[in-house]
Amino acid sequence: MACNINVESILGQGIFATTSSKKLQAFPSHHTYKANVISCVAIGPTPIPQLPWKLVFHEKERQSLLSNEKFGIYGGKFVPETLISPLTKLDYEFNSALRDPQFQMNLQVALKDYVGRETPLYFAQRLTDYYKSLNKGIGPDIYLKREDLNHGGAHKINNAIAQAMLAKRMGCKNVVASTGAGQHGVATAAACAKLSLECTIFMGSLDMERQPSNVLLMNHLGAKVKCVEGSFKDAMSEGIRNWVNNLETSYFLAGAAIGPHPCPTMVREFQSIIGKETRKQAMDKWGGKPHVLVACVGSGSNALGLFHEFIQDVDVRLIGVEAGGIGLDSGKHSATMARGEVGVYHGAMSYLLQDEEGQIIGPHSIGVGLEYPGVSPELSYLKDIGRAEFSTVTDEEAIKAYKRLCILEGIFPALESCHALAFLDKLCSTLKDGEKVIVNLSGRGDKDAEAVFNHTPKHK
Repeated sequence: MACNINVESILGQGIFATTSSKKLQAFPSHHTYKANVISCVAIGPTPIPQLPWKLVFHEKERQSLLSNEKFGIYGGKFVPETLISPLTKLDYEFNSALRDPQFQMNLQVALKDYVGRETPLYFAQRLTDYYKSLNKGIGPDIYLKREDLNHGGAHKINNAIAQAMLAKRMGCKNVVASTGAGQHGVATAAACAKLSLECTIFMGSLDMERQPSNVLLMNHLGAKVKCVEGSFKDAMSEGIRNWVNNLETSYFLAGAAIGPHPCPTMVREFQSIIGKETRKQAMDKWGGKPHVLVACVGSGSNALGLFHEFIQDVDVRLIGVEAGGIGLDSGKHSATMARGEVGVYHGAMSYLLQDEEGQIIGPHSIGVGLEYPGVSPELSYLKDIGRAEFSTVTDEEAIKAYKRLCILEGIFPALESCHALAFLDKLCSTLKDGEKVIVNLSGRGDKDAEAVFNHTPKHK
């Protein structure tokens, strides 16, 4: 539903135009927004001038920027007034749980004994040798952070079990979630089964057709799986709508680092165990930090889980890899960072895929979990300040990476993770011999085996 949003800036009043006009009015680059009334899901593109945050990145202000609800101009709570109080309560409960020794102890036990952490940092010897063979024996050592070995087959369970525990701590008995490829749905259903919570999962009809095994698993785990016409973005909208109608009794368990504050911060915090383990494991294995971290980027949960621990280590490169689909010029991709413009969607400001009218452009990727038209507010901020780099990989390149890892290492990766693996084709020849590269293997690829087997390569 289209609307206009009144926004107060420190330099005066402005109105964000939506579908009623083609462009957002440009605000001065240094501004803060106060918006707690919004009933639409998208606003039009806005040019972002020279960004002042680059000037304070290495100063004390950086840490406060990354811990608050806004990351530069990104994030915030662009939601109906009725959601301000529940979100404020959620923020309070989240921060209380972080400081509660009993909650933290219970979470650590669950991560160890139920999720199966810590996950290995695996040296991919044959994959390393393959890339060195293409460059006269010179190249980096490649390691995989094996999040695919978690219970449920993906990184999603790290956040799902923590938030399910938080929901129970808050006295909620019903959990609502939205899922794309189904990995978050499976993780949420499993966590709710363990904690005796009712679970409802919204999933797009297109995604249900492409990921039937995960639909079956969610049903086996006792979740009510509700079909929504469309894809993940539509399931996300329906999940939020359902939560809004049942605020007193339900808990919306976000799996992606998107949505209104505190949702992106919560997901990042509960996924940050990935990076914390990685730092320790790297020190144990070679006595130092990695040189490069690589992760696929859809909405950003697995990337932030790996990156966040190393944000202050400016000598460690952070590279996010988006879904280039069948090519950026085709319009069929999910490359929000590469082709998106700033707007508001699902309650937060970030980069978005949108047209000149401010309407959301439907994303595409062979990796279903990467099909989202927005991205994490925190990653949007890291892009603008130059701390993280972003690139793209096509469907065809991801398929080749899937087959390569199967053959060389006997590991079948999720097609989402294959985008990060495929980026090694571009990265390895640029690095010095022996440098350490860590790729976040965010999920297991048995769900994608049939799609890969039946895939017909696109001919020139």
